[in-house]
Amino acid sequence: MRSNVLALCDTEEEYARHMTEYLKGHREAPWEIRTYTDVESLRVSAEQTPIEILVVAENAYTDEVRNLSVEKTVLLNESGVVRWENIRNVNKYQQAENVYKEILSEYMEVLKEPLPRLAQECATRIIGFFTPVHRNLQTSFALTMGQMLSIKYRTLYLNFEYCAGYPQLLPDARTRDLADLIYFLNTDRERFLLRMQTMLLKKGQMDYIPPVKAGMTLLEVRAEEWIELLTRIQQSGEYDFIILDLSECVQGLPEILRMCSKIFTLTRDDRHARGKLAQYEQIMTFQEYEDVLNRTSHYKLPRFRRIPDDIELLTKGELADYVRRTIGEVTS
Repeated sequence: MRSNVLALCDTEEEYARHMTEYLKGHREAPWEIRTYTDVESLRVSAEQTPIEILVVAENAYTDEVRNLSVEKTVLLNESGVVRWENIRNVNKYQQAENVYKEILSEYMEVLKEPLPRLAQECATRIIGFFTPVHRNLQTSFALTMGQMLSIKYRTLYLNFEYCAGYPQLLPDARTRDLADLIYFLNTDRERFLLRMQTMLLKKGQMDYIPPVKAGMTLLEVRAEEWIELLTRIQQSGEYDFIILDLSECVQGLPEILRMCSKIFTLTRDDRHARGKLAQYEQIMTFQEYEDVLNRTSHYKLPRFRRIPDDIELLTKGELADYVRRTIGEVTS
């Protein structure tokens, strides 16, 4: 039987304590954490209980530690010099979140047994944003609500637009995105949630997965894949709210909207906008999605003098004041 033990060894006691607290804060992590601040305690424990993954600081990586029988070793590099190329070197002094992701990525290499099945019931609420009327600040509105919800609630933001519009959501070309998450859903189902943890990024307190870099990818994902993706995340129980910033590019849009407990539709007071909205509602009614329309609120946004460019500043200003007056619709 596998031990599922992650041993953290670091003679720098304060770092060891803080990192242990951070790792234990991730409830979805599949390991039992044991912390050691001296090599001898680690050695004695390793003789009694097998260690699946050893996370050891450079200050404690002695010959005695190198000779321990462990499945995988991750070295917390302090010097910036890679002296042992046969093991994973992780910068010890980067953000704890990044250290966690790198450790989890290495753990994926030794995890072979399936993870426990998810519970079938959860309290996670999915909030949808969709409108057939374009150029209406939908993404700014959705991001603002996500930022404000994340102050008190665990919140995940997912963008399904052909072009997301916010360059900050796409950090660099090498960053994994929503398309990669679908790939893991199809190819690594047992470890999907752990894979997702390695991909999560943050803006303020809000988690998000970067949107697809190539909009054409959205058109290739089948409706049932989106439904399964959202169901898996919802059933994980890791979030109180999942914010969906949707577009017509998503296959299965009506069924995705049906998963939402609340839908926000932004529109404008002109003939063209009214015509688009009326046609959308006729289509939804014809396809028997009146329940979606019944959970939809329409908003005609006023003209705002300025909207912050930085996503983390969206909790301030005129748009934030407007969203604050509507947020009770999702939290009550």
